[in-house]
Amino acid sequence: MSTTRTRTAVVLAAAAAAIAGGVLPASAAPGCSTAWGSVPESVVADGGGTLDDVRAGRHACYDRLVLDLDGVDASDVSYDVRYVREVLQDGSGVPVPLRGAADLQVLVHTPAYTGGGAATYDPVDDAEAVDVAGYSTFRQVAWAGSFEGESTVGLGVRARLPFRVTVLDGPGDGSRLVVDVAHRW
Repeated sequence: MSTTRTRTAVVLAAAAAAIAGGVLPASAAPGCSTAWGSVPESVVADGGGTLDDVRAGRHACYDRLVLDLDGVDASDVSYDVRYVREVLQDGSGVPVPLRGAADLQVLVHTPAYTGGGAATYDPVDDAEAVDVAGYSTFRQVAWAGSFEGESTVGLGVRARLPFRVTVLDGPGDGSRLVVDVAHRW
């Protein structure tokens, strides 16, 4: 098949997926990089602020988890993201059951409560903190709690796949901890 015909086929497949409301599978998405790896990523910084929201998004090559942090600059965000045997609840150490073949623990050194103890993030259902039904890689996002200035999110993943962690400035006086997990190696 010629290069032009191959590109046309990929564009048509993308258009059909968009019309149908689907997401292109990673194998059909041109330019997907899987050079991220699956070893722990961590940064030790000042921390601070509060965790205000956890959300997710789907992309052609990866699924994305975002932790919104208020009152902390990107340069001060402190975190540890790694695959673990099981994610444990903050404070109690009780295992957090997760769907999927791999458990990714996302720990941020930022509390989900104010100095006065009022919750800044408290999902309606801890086991289903974010709806990821229909995602290519994510199977479950569970809230594992916040204790002694740290907050943990458990991410059930289809398999142990490469991931990357980035910290972005904004919005306002906050920042975002972003965890992307590739659809394939």
